[in-house]
Amino acid sequence: MKVPLFDMTRQYEKLRKEILKNLDAVFASGRVILGDNVKMLEENVQKYLITKHAIGVASGSDALLIAVKALNFEKGDYIITTPYTFFATASSITRNGLKPLFVDITEKDYDIDLGKVEDILQNHPEKEKIKGFIPVHLFGKSMDLKRLKQIKEKYGIKIIEDNAQSIGAREQIDGKEVYAGTVGDVGTISFFPTKNLGGYGDGGMIITDNDDLAARMRKLRVHGAAKKYHHDEVGFNSRLDEVQAAILKIKLKELEKYIEKRIKKAENYAELFKKHNLEDKIKYPEAKTDKSHVYHQYVVELKKGNRDRLKDFLKEKGIGTSIYYPVGLHSQECFKELGYSEDDFPVTQHATKTTLALPIFPELKKKEQEYVVENIKKYFEEEEK
Repeated sequence: MKVPLFDMTRQYEKLRKEILKNLDAVFASGRVILGDNVKMLEENVQKYLITKHAIGVASGSDALLIAVKALNFEKGDYIITTPYTFFATASSITRNGLKPLFVDITEKDYDIDLGKVEDILQNHPEKEKIKGFIPVHLFGKSMDLKRLKQIKEKYGIKIIEDNAQSIGAREQIDGKEVYAGTVGDVGTISFFPTKNLGGYGDGGMIITDNDDLAARMRKLRVHGAAKKYHHDEVGFNSRLDEVQAAILKIKLKELEKYIEKRIKKAENYAELFKKHNLEDKIKYPEAKTDKSHVYHQYVVELKKGNRDRLKDFLKEKGIGTSIYYPVGLHSQECFKELGYSEDDFPVTQHATKTTLALPIFPELKKKEQEYVVENIKKYFEEEEK
């Protein structure tokens, strides 16, 4: 049996007719950039996430880059973020002339440690230069939104929520449903094909409740021009195209169903790990049904054994896996001038060596999950011989 880490073709089979119909309408219209489909998608995302503004851009990376620029930090300011995330989180800081200030993650769920964030905000020798914070809702799990809101209010720090991986994750705050990405000043979304809401190419979106920020970011995505050929500042060429928007507006209608299916896959994995007595060998995500985790990735951690050997073993059995992330951002060659050593973030270092993403997507079959876990058990059996 072959089990892919991710397979978008199964989803396409179910949506093919509607997608092709929408694409034909796009091509027949002759409008392929920032047209009615982009506008409709923006409006639908606003309603779904309960936010005032949604701005379609060319990628999740551009969403971060534009969001950071729009907040008017001064060159050399520090922006707090995690070293355990995709490269674009930190590059959006440095590309704007700012300095990443990395903070280690928690052992429980790999989120940035908010206790350590507060400690730095209170005690860093240059705390007056710390002006921003980019938390990451990692692997589909919403961070502690209530505490994030408290940090924003207590310290007056600008927050850009990197929500590339966790659209639809939410929690209850004071009796209201609040979505990841909507607590900070700005939230960013990626529509990369593997995401829970993924297109058939690059795409992204920025969300905010701030009218002035929204107006500026709409300008920044079109070279800083509110009016064609009249540029208030130097911006970017970062427009969401109609093709991606026409596809994404179809998938957005299905997103809640996709989330429910992903949660079910997480529950299946948890049951299978228990069934095969792997709890002392594998740390796996808690199966949550409250949609605070939408399981973009299903990342496990080896308590025993060698992660890389397990990955190779599963590959031989036809099972797709991936490592998120093999190198912490503090150890990247391009950031060495920041002066961090590999040992500065021990929890991150441990995660880079012990974690592995297993197959998860809405159309994954239970028998495929059973095959994955059975082979994980076989790996440990062979290791113990």
